[in-house]
Amino acid sequence: MNRNLTQSIESWIAQGCRSIGQIQITPLPEGRYELRHTEDIARNDLTTYSEASDARALSFFDDSDVYRPLKTAPTLRHGWSLTLPDSTALRHALDYFYPAMTAIWLSHLKGELRLVPLRETLERQTGMYAVAKRLQDDEGQKLVGWHCVLEKCMKRTLWDFAPGQPLSQLAAEARTLPSGAGAPGFQEIPLICQEACNHLVPACRETVKKRERLASAEPGQPPQNTATT
Repeated sequence: MNRNLTQSIESWIAQGCRSIGQIQITPLPEGRYELRHTEDIARNDLTTYSEASDARALSFFDDSDVYRPLKTAPTLRHGWSLTLPDSTALRHALDYFYPAMTAIWLSHLKGELRLVPLRETLERQTGMYAVAKRLQDDEGQKLVGWHCVLEKCMKRTLWDFAPGQPLSQLAAEARTLPSGAGAPGFQEIPLICQEACNHLVPACRETVKKRERLASAEPGQPPQNTATT
C-alpha cells in the first residue's frame, strides 16, 4: 500500500497537483519537493526544515502556539518551508500534516472508499458513548451543521446522516468534493471525511445527556437512570 501510495502521489504531482489542505507542494530538481503554507508562497523569510518528521512538530500548534487537536482545522501555522529529498519523505510529511488523507483520497479514486452514515457510527458505540444511540434526527442534523463546517474542519463530509437520509443542515460545499477533483490534471488533493470523527461523537453523547437531564428535571417526570450512560 505504501509503495502504491507513494507512486500515486508522484503521479498526481506530475499531472499538476500542487496542494492539499493549507499546504502548497512544489516539485524541485533531482526529485525533491518543497512544502510551505499556501499563504506563504511569496515569502522569503521562512524558517527552513529538511526532515519529514519536522512536519509532525509543525502540525501541533497554530500561529498563537495554541495546540491543534484537529489536524484538518484551517489553523496550520505559517512561517516555515520544508524541503524533502524524495517522494517517500513527501508521503511521510503529508501524513504527519494530514493523517491518512492521501490514502483515503487514493481509495476514493479507486472506488474502494466506504462512507459510513452517522447513524451506523452511533449504533456501534458502547460504554459511556452508548447513550449517543438515542440522538434524535433533528439534534444530529443541527450538530453536523455546526461542527462540520469548512471554517472548522477542511474535510468534505461525504457520509449521510442515515442510509437514504442526507445531511440537511450542512452547506453543499462542505459535503461535496471541489469542482474538478479527481479529473485529469486536478490541482488539489481534497481532504475527505468518510465517517464521523471522535470530536462529533462525544458531542452527540453530550446532546442526548443534556436533553435527558432536562426532561428528568421537569415536574411530574420520573428520574432517569443514567448509571450506565
